[in-house]
Order: sequence, then structure tokens, then C-alpha cells
Amino acid sequence: MLTLLSMFYYICLRRRSRSGTRGEALTSRRAVESGQRAVLPVSVVVEQYAMEVLDFSSHYGSENSMSYTMWNLAGIPNVYPSSGDFTQTAVFRAYGKWWEQCASAPLAFRRTPDGFYSQDYIELGFEKPVYPTAVEVFETYYPGAIVQILACSHNPFSQRPPTDVRWEVLWSGKPTKALTPQSRRFSPKIKHINFPTNLLRLEVNSSLLEYYTELDAVILRGVKERPMLALYKMPLIDISDLSDSEDEMPDGGGPFRPGGDGKQQRTANGYFDKLPYELIQLILSHLTLPDLCRLAQTCKLLHQHCCDPLQYTQLSLQPYWAQLSDASLGHLQSRCTLLQRLNLSWTGSRGALTLTGFSSFMKARGLSLVCLELSCCHFLNEPCLEVIAQACPKLQELNLSSCDRLHPRAFTHISKLSLLRRLVLYRTKIEQTAILSILTFCPEIRHLNLGSCVRIEDYDVVASMLATRCRSLCSLDLWRCRNLTDRGLAELVTGCRTLEELDLGWCPTLQSSTGCFQQLARSLPRLRKLFLTANRTVCDSDIEELAAGCPALQHLDILGTRLVSAASLKKLLQSCPRLVLLDVSFCSQVDTRAVQELSSLFPGVAIKKSFTQ
Repeated sequence: MLTLLSMFYYICLRRRSRSGTRGEALTSRRAVESGQRAVLPVSVVVEQYAMEVLDFSSHYGSENSMSYTMWNLAGIPNVYPSSGDFTQTAVFRAYGKWWEQCASAPLAFRRTPDGFYSQDYIELGFEKPVYPTAVEVFETYYPGAIVQILACSHNPFSQRPPTDVRWEVLWSGKPTKALTPQSRRFSPKIKHINFPTNLLRLEVNSSLLEYYTELDAVILRGVKERPMLALYKMPLIDISDLSDSEDEMPDGGGPFRPGGDGKQQRTANGYFDKLPYELIQLILSHLTLPDLCRLAQTCKLLHQHCCDPLQYTQLSLQPYWAQLSDASLGHLQSRCTLLQRLNLSWTGSRGALTLTGFSSFMKARGLSLVCLELSCCHFLNEPCLEVIAQACPKLQELNLSSCDRLHPRAFTHISKLSLLRRLVLYRTKIEQTAILSILTFCPEIRHLNLGSCVRIEDYDVVASMLATRCRSLCSLDLWRCRNLTDRGLAELVTGCRTLEELDLGWCPTLQSSTGCFQQLARSLPRLRKLFLTANRTVCDSDIEELAAGCPALQHLDILGTRLVSAASLKKLLQSCPRLVLLDVSFCSQVDTRAVQELSSLFPGVAIKKSFTQ
């Protein structure tokens, strides 16, 4: 079976490769045989640090500070060659695999390519466009997260609107885990490209790391003169080349028989079409989207199978963010009549997707959608959200994480999606009126992320509304909310007793002396994840109450508290056998020796204690 598919795939490639001229092919052959690239004489290498951070998917820091934010990557190193946890570095929001194992984590999409590892990204602008010869990244804590470095043809500081934007991968690799958390200068061998660039994109995957990776600076080295790249590149078939025309397609790849004139003749589809339809569908379900599109152009039989709507009930276009356009969505539209889950995260930047193309697709295929991932989609505007609200009445999951360019008024349309169960608004400009309207009309919400939503004026009012309208809430992320008090928290935990995840990290207005954390522990027996990061008032009595009231606890972050002792942590570890992650970094009463003793007594628990040196 795989042999037949391989044969059709080969036929497809041969047909498509004819777009290259004979002269180009001969040039390519000579270049390959010589094993060399013709280049101009060596010119002066320009070395420059990043001038500006242009875009990113997440960061540990807040929106109105510099500590642990991506903006620290601009300019010269702040920390290197020192190693450790420093506030002057760029830190992404998550690390490790535990983040993906939480109840709030979305289901993975099928057909994700094996080589796509990226979880976060950052885009950097440099002063002078150059032809890159090297890229160097200063990693100062737990290195190894970088999995891809890309260059863009567009000058981000140009006044002209972007046209024909191209992205080229300079280097890619698998996620790794460095032997030590010490700092290093990461400079992989990069591919030469045929356009100058002053826009780089770093993509990372921190799933193998034991703690947050920290980046300090990025250097771009390159030359101003264009190298002569003699190697001919065979045209690639991508998801934009999806013609559904069956003209000139062979019927299939079956055996031959002698004809009446003595010549060989093809006999329909041989034995391939004798296979059950469902079996062929199962085989094709293992192909990535570009492979499925290529195979559709080989013969009429496989075209029929590759265009079957059952192959497109789930569609993740995030791995192809650099190629996706309005035309791509238009070509896919006819195949997606049964589409239920769609991932457009990271797509559409710099004019690649427009309101017209997005709206056309959503109006045609939004009726059956239950999940829509739109993280970091900067093409979105208020009319786009209005279309979503009108065209997707069955939508249950909506992710607008880091869509920080959406106008606050746009979020009011979300309240029309009354079946919503999961809503991610991390790093958006949503305001209090909009979130209260959403909670009023969407009582089925189970998972809500309001992390770093700095425009919400009074989180106590939001907490009260959650307790009243969303009593089945399972997870709530209030990371870095600045004004939640003990009164709001008390209402929340009283009304939402099914909470399993609660992130109150960097919420400075919560004080242990009010008894709010002890009431939390007594009210939430199902609690599995609790972040009290950087709350310096958490004390032993809070930890002991958690040990008594939350036996299902798996993840606890109390970074920065000064009042918790190793003795209370030992009680917690004894009472919570499912605990796998405990962050006690910068806890002044829990030194390295205490951490080592606890780790030896409870080897199944990852006890985190960061350092600086």
C-alpha cells in the first residue's frame, strides 16, 4: 500500500518539477556535482544587536514593567556571562511538560507535522538589512529551548506596506536539554539565503527543560553584498497550490496489459481501488496537510479521497503560518464542510490574511465549528470577531491569546457565543464591561484565562460574577491581576467549588493575614494546581491548610515567600501524594540543603529552587 502511495507521490513531484527550465536544471546539476556555491569576494561582516522587539507570543513579565519581559532582548547583553535567574532577561510564560497535562490544556490537533516543535516565538528587528552569515543567541539560564531561527524579507521599519513577504528557515532542530543550566552563546550553522534581512524570528520549545529558559541578547552577523547562490531549488508544492481540477489527471497507477496495437495500456486503477474506502481514508489520515494536497494531484481516485471532508474535521494551519494566505483558505474551503476544530494561531501577519479572506471562510465553514484557536493573530479586528459571533453559533472553545492589537470594543461580540466552555484572553485589551457581559451570557464557561489583562479595573467584581454565573468553573488564570482582594477571592472560592486550577501568581493585593488562602484551601477540595507566585505573605499555616484540605494537589508555586519553612513543606508532601511540581525559588527559609533533603525523601516531586551567580 505504501509503495503505491510512494509511486503516486513520485509522479506528482515529476509533474510539478517541470516548471524549472532545462538551463536551471543543468546549472543545479553542475553546482551539486562541484559541491560548491559560487560566492562573491568576502566583504566586511556587519555585527549588530537587536534594535527592537516587534512581536512575541508570551512572556513571564507584566505589560507595564521590564522584569522578565521579552523587551529585554533588545540591545546589548544585560546578564551574560553570568548564569541564573535574573529579572533583566527575556523569559517565556511556561516550561516543561506539566503545562500541557493540566485540565485547562486544549486537545492536540491531528496532522501536526513531526518536525513542528514550536510553542512560543519572538520577532526581533535590526537596524541594517544584511545577508546573514551567523546568528548568536545569549542564553543565560536553562538553555536548549530554541528550535528554529527564521529570516524575513520584509523590512519592519520601512514605510511601505509589506508585499510578497517571504520567510526562510535559517536553522531548525529538535528541542534539547542542556547538561547544565549555565549560560552559553548559541550559534548554530545557518543556511544562506538570497535576500537581505533585518527581521529575525526565534521559535522555542521548553518542554524538555527543568525550569524557565532565559535569553539575554541576540546578534545578527551578515554582509551587505548579495552572495551568488548557484544551487537550483526545485519548486515546492505548498498548501496554496490546491487546485481541485481533475483535468489531465491519470486514473490511477495500476498494472499494464498489451493493447491491440502491441503497445502497453493502463488498466484503470489496478487493484488499488479494490481496497475498502475506509481503509484508504485511514491510510491518508496519517499524511500531513501539504502531503495530502500533493497526493490529491496525482490521480482522480486519490483526488477523491484527499478531498473527502472527513479528512478535514480538524485543521491545524499553525505549522504553516509563514505560507498561509487568503488564497490558501479559499482553496481549502470546499474541503472543510465538516470542519469542527480549526487552528489559525500565528497566521496572517503583515497582510497575509485579510478581513475579506477570513470572513469568507468563516461564513462558509463556521456553522459546525466547536474550537477556534487564534493565538497571536494580528490581522484580527472588530469585524472579524463580529463574523465569528454570527457564523459560529456552536463554538465552545476560543483562544485569543496575545491578540494585543484588538480594540477593547471588539470583545463585546464574544458574549453572543453562549455555548463557550473555554476562553483564553491572555495579554488582550479586554475591559471590565466586556468581560462582565461575557460572563453574564456565557454561563457554561469551564476554563477562563485572564492572565495579564491589565485593563480590567476591578477583579473583585469579576470574581463575584464568576461565583454567581459560572459555578462549574474548572480553571481560572488571573496571572498578574493587580487588584483582586481577599473579598473577591472569598466570593470566588465560595461560589466555584469545582475549581481544579487557580493561578494567582503576582497578585500583590492578596494578603495571607486576611485568612484568604486558608479559606481557599478549605473551599476547593478538588484543587490540583495552585500558583501563589511572588506573594511574600504566604506562611506555614497556609501550607498546612493546603495539606489538610487539598489532597489532590499536583502543582504548587510559592516562589518568593519569606514565611514558609521546610517543616511545613514536608507535611504538604506527605499529605499530597500526587504532587509532582513544587516551586520554592527565592523562599528565604528554604535553603538548598533543605531542598536536597526533601528531594531525597520525595524523589517523585520536582522541587524547583532557582539560583543566580
